[in-house]
Amino acid sequence: MFSGVFSAGVVKKALDRGIVRMAVHDLRDFTADKHRQVDDRPFGGLEGMVLKPEPIFRAVEAVREEAGAKVYLLSPQGRTLDARLARELASETQVILICGRYEGVDERVAEHLADGEISIGDFVLSGGELAAAVVVDAAARFVPGVVGKEGSVRSDSFAGGILACPQYTRPREFRGLKVPPVLFSGDHKRIERWRRRKALEKTARQRPDLVEPGALSPEDRELLEETPHERKSS
Repeated sequence: MFSGVFSAGVVKKALDRGIVRMAVHDLRDFTADKHRQVDDRPFGGLEGMVLKPEPIFRAVEAVREEAGAKVYLLSPQGRTLDARLARELASETQVILICGRYEGVDERVAEHLADGEISIGDFVLSGGELAAAVVVDAAARFVPGVVGKEGSVRSDSFAGGILACPQYTRPREFRGLKVPPVLFSGDHKRIERWRRRKALEKTARQRPDLVEPGALSPEDRELLEETPHERKSS
């Protein structure tokens, strides 16, 4: 699964250049029985299978390169992945991601081995592999040198706490739909003001939770409160 996801794109280039390293480990390689069993039925009579603690503890202990390595369990019950968490992960020397499966993972892993749990949303996947790939991609973008133009990371959605501004490219007019003329004004200060206002408007429309009262600076509140006439003139 991981070889397919990371066979192209900026993360693949970063792996080739050695900017980031990634290794995938099979839990079955850390079992001690002839059947290489990694799961078992849950105590208490519930349905499904639960990943056993022994191979997970052995795997983490075997691949941990230093005492300070961070260990996270991918779980729908974890902290929701966002730009802040991705940046935190990118600053670590080593991050170990445990991919849950089936009905979950023995709770002793979460309580006594993992430093935390990470979720990519309020839904359940068939396994944590896809979620882990999302975490790797999101975090890798914050590692210096991974993205060709690092300024693009700073202008991504959520990088500044709000959504990104609208973007346009050629042609200037398509099926009667025109690119806002302010982008051709050559007035960089005016363009930046327009971009900031549009980003705030989009955020207020699509993610109002990010611009709740008190979350914006006085300058941003002023931009959002401008009248249509003022917006047109600016």
